[in-house]
Amino acid sequence: MNKLIRIAAALALFVSAAASAQDYPAKPILFLMPLQAGSAVDVMVRIVAEKMSAGLGRQIVVENQPGAAGMIGAERVKRAAPDGYTIGVLNDSILTMIPNVRPVPYDPVNDYVPIGVVAGITWVLVANNDLPVKSVGELVAYAKTRPGRLDYSSGGVGSPQHVAMEAFKAATGTYFVHIPYRGATQAALDVISNQVQVHFSAVSIVRPYISAGRVRALGVPSAKRSPLLPNVPTMAEAGVPGFEWQTWASLVAPVGTPKPIVERLNAELVKAINSPDVREKLVANGFEPIGSRPETVTQWTRDGLKRMKGVVARAGIKAE
Repeated sequence: MNKLIRIAAALALFVSAAASAQDYPAKPILFLMPLQAGSAVDVMVRIVAEKMSAGLGRQIVVENQPGAAGMIGAERVKRAAPDGYTIGVLNDSILTMIPNVRPVPYDPVNDYVPIGVVAGITWVLVANNDLPVKSVGELVAYAKTRPGRLDYSSGGVGSPQHVAMEAFKAATGTYFVHIPYRGATQAALDVISNQVQVHFSAVSIVRPYISAGRVRALGVPSAKRSPLLPNVPTMAEAGVPGFEWQTWASLVAPVGTPKPIVERLNAELVKAINSPDVREKLVANGFEPIGSRPETVTQWTRDGLKRMKGVVARAGIKAE
């Protein structure tokens, strides 16, 4: 009798979930962004969310909840109701970097249902205009004569800016003092205002300031030059061979979110990414449009956790 009751209860839940998915979405959807407004991932997801909203026929509200390098927002996504109305916007820092640097209140692989990778992010190393260097080579030489006297800013411990710069230090034999911020936007702005010397930034954040001459671009950590910064050499061209740094961001849902809802969101994500106007906006902001299937998020997270474990170990990165 108890077995029959359990079967009936499970069937009722299945029918309820199916009905809920069929009516989805019946109200606005929250995209929870665990990073600062104006950050690269924030800019990226707002471009995509607008198009997805039109496809879903419901408003998508992007809410920023920065703090602890994204861990606060990531935990909130984990604990949200699995009904498709709270979706997390998690980058690979939250999923693969921070867990290798410090304990986190979530399991990057098992606490989320993947929806899809949104896009990749292009980076650039910048220096403030007060620093008497005009190239990566000059920066390395200058830093080596002043160990511990130059600062760099990041969006927090375990953030992409932090891990990238520590890896750069390890690759060049230099030493810069880490100044962690509560988000990447202010970390970049303080380099532009000459409060901090150097910073790895997403191109989307600093490109206008580079064009205006308010901050100096030294090198891009990618295999090829960025079409948005054609005069800025790659790290290999600048004398740091093999040093590359590119990141990505994804959409995820709480565990238990019905598969039909996940599939609907993935379909709208892919459709948005493949629309010419969205692709144009993403590329113009230094992003690489991707729009993957859900399983790509899981695979990239697993691979990233292993890869970042090695990066963190080689660079000697520790929680501060």
